[in-house]
Amino acid sequence: MPLPAGTGLTQRRFLVGSLGAAVAVYGGSRLGLGMLEEGIAAAASGPAAPVLISIFLEGGADGLSVLSPQGDPLYTKLRPQLALTGGTPLAEDDRLYWHPALGGLQQLYTEKKVTVMPAVGYTHADQSHFTSRHYWEVGATEANLRTGWLGRYLDRTGKKDNPLQGLSLDYALAPALATAKVPVASISGPDQYDFYSRRVWGQVEQRMLETVGLMGDQPADAGLRTAGSIAVQVDRLRRQLLPFQSQDEQPSYTSPVAYPQSDDPFPQRLAGLAAMLAAGLPLHCVALTAPGEYDTHADEPTALSDGLQLTSDSLLAFQRDLEARGLANRVLVHIWSEFGRRAEENGDSGTDHGAAGVGFLMGTRVAGKMVGEFPGLQRGLDGDGNVSATSDFRGVYAALLEQWLGVDAAAVIPKAASFARPRLVA
Repeated sequence: MPLPAGTGLTQRRFLVGSLGAAVAVYGGSRLGLGMLEEGIAAAASGPAAPVLISIFLEGGADGLSVLSPQGDPLYTKLRPQLALTGGTPLAEDDRLYWHPALGGLQQLYTEKKVTVMPAVGYTHADQSHFTSRHYWEVGATEANLRTGWLGRYLDRTGKKDNPLQGLSLDYALAPALATAKVPVASISGPDQYDFYSRRVWGQVEQRMLETVGLMGDQPADAGLRTAGSIAVQVDRLRRQLLPFQSQDEQPSYTSPVAYPQSDDPFPQRLAGLAAMLAAGLPLHCVALTAPGEYDTHADEPTALSDGLQLTSDSLLAFQRDLEARGLANRVLVHIWSEFGRRAEENGDSGTDHGAAGVGFLMGTRVAGKMVGEFPGLQRGLDGDGNVSATSDFRGVYAALLEQWLGVDAAAVIPKAASFARPRLVA
C-alpha cells in the first residue's frame, strides 16, 4: 500500500493577517512569519490568478447510480433491487439519467456550466481505496511518488512565501497539494479559531485578554520580553479574529446566497472559501472533501442519496455565490472519486469496488462537452464486471494544467504525452 503524498511533511501554525485565521503551513519552516505575511500581501496585490478547486467524493462513488444507464437493457438485470427509474435524461446521452439528488448539478448542466465525464479512470484499475486514491492524488499510477499533482504544479509556478497558493480546507493537508519546494496550508475554516479561559468568560474574559495584550509594551528582562512578544502576537490574533468569530454557532461572514444548513462543515467551508476569494486572498489551488460516505457495500440508496444531495446543493450555492460576487470566471471546480462501483449489485443492497466512475467539472468557463462516453453494459464491462474507462484521469489533469493553469503538463504529469487532452475550457 503506497504512503500518501506529503507523508512526513512537518507543519507549523501561522496567522493569516488579512483573514484573521490560523492555518497549518507545510513546507515553509525556514521562512519567518513576517516573510510569509509579506509574501501573501505581495501575492494579493498582483493580478488575480485562476483558481482550481478539487473536490473528492471519498469511498468510490457509484457512477451507475450518479448517472444511471436506464436506457441500457442490462441495467435492471444487473441491479434488480438498486436500479433507478424515472428522472431526467442526460442531454448528451439519453441512456443516462441524473440521480434525483443531483438537482443542483443538473441545473448547472442545463446552463452549460457543468462538464460530465461518465466513465473516467485508468486502465488496469486497482480496486484498493488507498492505492487508487493515491494514483489520483499524485497524478500517476506510481506508488512511490510523494508529491501531489497540484503540489508539483505549485513547486513549478508558486512562491516560496505564499502558503495560501495551495489551500486544503480540511483538518489535514490534502495529499494532492503536497509539495517539495514551496509552502502550502491547511485550515478547517475561516471561523474555526478561538481562545479558551478556564472558568472565565464574557466581559471578564475580554478585559483579561486585553490586559494580556499589553504585556509586550512593558520593558522587562529577556525572558519577560519573550513572553511579552508572544502576548502581543496572541492579542493581535484575537483582535483580527473578532470579525470572523461565530455567533450562536453561525459564521460572522456573510454570503449573498443561502447555503444548505447541515452539521457537516462542507457548505460553510464553501461559503468561507467564496468569502476568502472575495477578500482578495491569493488562493490558487484548493482541495476539499465532499460530505457523504461513498463506499456503499450496503444500504446504498440512502447513503448515496444523502451525500449527493448535500454535495450538489452546496455546489450550486457556491456557484451562485461566485456569480453574485463577480468571481465566477476565475474558478473551476473538479469533482472526482477514486473509482466507481461494480455493475452488478451485491446481496446487501449495495455495490462493490469497481473501475471507471463519474467525474464533473463545474464553472462558467467549462467547455460543457462530455468527456469520453458511456461504454454501455453489454460491451463496456471488463473481466471483473466493472465499467471500463473511456477517458483517463491523467489526460484530464493534463488538460486542466494546460488549458486552465497555463503550464506544460509534461513538467507535472509523468508520461503526459501519452494521454489525450479533452477540451475542458471554453
